[in-house]
Amino acid sequence: MSRQSCDAFVLFGATGDLAHKKIFPSLYAMEQRGNLKVPIIGIARDEEKANALIARARDGIETYGEGAIDEAVFDRLADRISYVSGDYSDSKTFDRLKKALGDAKCPLHYLAIPPTIFEMVCQALKAAGCADNASVVVEKPFGRDLESARELNKVVHDVFPEENIYRIDHFLGKEPVLNLNYFRFGNVFMEPIWNRNSVKSVQITMAEDFGVQGRGAFYDEAGTIRDVVQNHLMQILAILAMDPPSNRDEETLRDAKVRLFKSIKPLTSQDVVRGQFKGFLDEPGVKTDSKTETFVALRLHIDSWRWADVPFYIRAGKSLPVTSTEVVVEMKQPPQQLFEDCHRNERNYFRFQFNPNTIIAIGARAKKVGEEMVGEQIEMVAQHEEPDQMTAYERLIGDAMAGEAGLFARVDEVESAWEVVDPVLDQSTPVHVYEPGTWGPEEADSLLIDGMKWRAPQLEPVEELVKS
Repeated sequence: MSRQSCDAFVLFGATGDLAHKKIFPSLYAMEQRGNLKVPIIGIARDEEKANALIARARDGIETYGEGAIDEAVFDRLADRISYVSGDYSDSKTFDRLKKALGDAKCPLHYLAIPPTIFEMVCQALKAAGCADNASVVVEKPFGRDLESARELNKVVHDVFPEENIYRIDHFLGKEPVLNLNYFRFGNVFMEPIWNRNSVKSVQITMAEDFGVQGRGAFYDEAGTIRDVVQNHLMQILAILAMDPPSNRDEETLRDAKVRLFKSIKPLTSQDVVRGQFKGFLDEPGVKTDSKTETFVALRLHIDSWRWADVPFYIRAGKSLPVTSTEVVVEMKQPPQQLFEDCHRNERNYFRFQFNPNTIIAIGARAKKVGEEMVGEQIEMVAQHEEPDQMTAYERLIGDAMAGEAGLFARVDEVESAWEVVDPVLDQSTPVHVYEPGTWGPEEADSLLIDGMKWRAPQLEPVEELVKS
């Protein structure tokens, strides 16, 4: 599908936290690489001048950027920035925006604002003629459930066609996630074993060793399923489990993801265990009787020839022992055990770590040095260390500016992912309290079948054979 490059970048919520921490540091990095070609128009309710916005942008770049500021680069960025202040409910604000756009024919509007005002802003852009031939970047969350996601998509579709909508999920722009996609489909040895004939189970873990960090009110409204499962972790699952796309066309790739989501059975109460760390109810902004989960364990089933009867497990939460995101694909045992020391729980596996390191590892058995035929568990490890890699936001903003949508979620991706988790969002399942610094409530073990155990993210390899 042919999409347009933008000729102006309009940042709604330009004085907000997201712009300060992520967007302006990304724009600076683009300028530094020579990839930024368009004017930047900040728009917000704060009554300040462009100089104040530029000063705030500088503070964000210094605090959250990737190194010391190059003054020549920053000066070039500052020359691109202008500012429009005004209330989003006032049509005059958008008249001023129209004037600021000047001769721009294909602006890209970035909505770094709460979803509750998307409709107001989109309709005002349309009324002022600022949406003509324009594109829009929409930040997550894409709704709170399936119904609200459909309503939100309807609101945006009323102004922008689907091909001009970029739903941003920063996980899709992360280098390790792109690496997983490449490794999965760039190696001929993967396809023959990547199915129910060879795979025993799949575990996806997203652990954080901190709590809600002063965001109690937000987290009490969201919870773990809405915050990271429906978006980030479902996208990782799709890359792991989807059938190979026939080509690299962005729509073909997204079609493959949708087919995968459609084949996942909607969750039931038997597939979920929810937890809440002790002390969450004492956080400012959290209701004293809150039933919101800060931990969740899920068991998913994919109803397809490739994955029938292979359990997929997701475990995510806050105040856990480590901060790490990791996937372990456990393989089945050989049909015959020729060596007595090959224990049942020492299978072959693939391990993909997204943070704190970018690691691809293969777990295997190898003979110990000596006369006896005795083995040990080892890992063949490829660890990427790229100090100058793009941040996720830099990559995604650059793609949206260039009209490349492959790393953004399409409408049917979003809604089909919600269809999977929607049945367990009503908080009818119990919430089990767990101690901070543990791996969540013991009840999560009840989801595991056939003697399986949860695998904690592995921050050190078993024994390195290969490192590149």
